[in-house]
Amino acid sequence: MDSISLKVPVTIKAKLTEKLKNKILTDLTEGINRAELEVQQLNIQEKRVMQENQPADAEAPTAEEIQRLQAIQAHFGEERNKRLQFREESLARKEEMEKMVLGAEIVQGTLEHQVEVRVGDDMREVMNVEVLVEDDKVIAIRS
Repeated sequence: MDSISLKVPVTIKAKLTEKLKNKILTDLTEGINRAELEVQQLNIQEKRVMQENQPADAEAPTAEEIQRLQAIQAHFGEERNKRLQFREESLARKEEMEKMVLGAEIVQGTLEHQVEVRVGDDMREVMNVEVLVEDDKVIAIRS
């Protein structure tokens, strides 16, 4: 056997243009706003659920009622923390994106492609393939 067909990763990079930068910043801003809105909604829902699950005797709640209230608070706390963490990560990415200069190459993802490898081929060349995109048009294929 002199050759074999392999699936290898291809890195997709985008050349940062004004259009792409604005789209990424808009997407990040929308994600931040959505996370903030979800936190507000979670706070409202938590208050409502806590009120609905108040102990029958507020002066002497049972252990079961206390556990239920703690579980409710823990659940809403976890959900709120997920949104707040997402918001912080998005703010950091937005700040990083605002500092990036036009023309910079940013990794957009990885795809796979099939390649025929023969005896004597340079594996580094086969494995290190990049596609460079500018405004949704392929402008270079590098290996």
